[in-house]
Amino acid sequence: MSTKPQGDALPSQAGEARQQALARLSRAAYSLSAADARLRGRATRQAGALSLSHARVLRILAEEGALPVARLAELTETTGAGVTQLVNGLSEQGYVEKAKSLADKRSVLVGLTELGLARHRERERLLAEVLERELQGMDDQALDAASEVLRALGGVYNQL
Repeated sequence: MSTKPQGDALPSQAGEARQQALARLSRAAYSLSAADARLRGRATRQAGALSLSHARVLRILAEEGALPVARLAELTETTGAGVTQLVNGLSEQGYVEKAKSLADKRSVLVGLTELGLARHRERERLLAEVLERELQGMDDQALDAASEVLRALGGVYNQL
């Protein structure tokens, strides 16, 4: 007969279950990253396709109005060089326009065109439709938990 207390097995099992759950989350994060890479690839190959980064720029401009590149970089959580590249691509598609700031001649303002606003609205409509369809089995509490996990994964990515 064993003299080891039965309660000792529970923390070990709980620790193992936690490690397995974190491993599943890690694989899901890699899967999400791969899906994002495929989306970015489509955005470079298909006319009118938008990466999440491009869509984020359009959303911020739709919400905030015309912005200096530096402020747009801050709001998109992107570097100045990165947002300049995004803006150049969106400008080539006719979705945004750049203009010199009247207040600061060194600053460039970026604003949505009518085509860009229409593309943003279409993207938001499609996103809402796909989210509703793909996540219809999840209640509000599960969606809130998923949002919290995604935000935490953003912090994880920032540390890697």
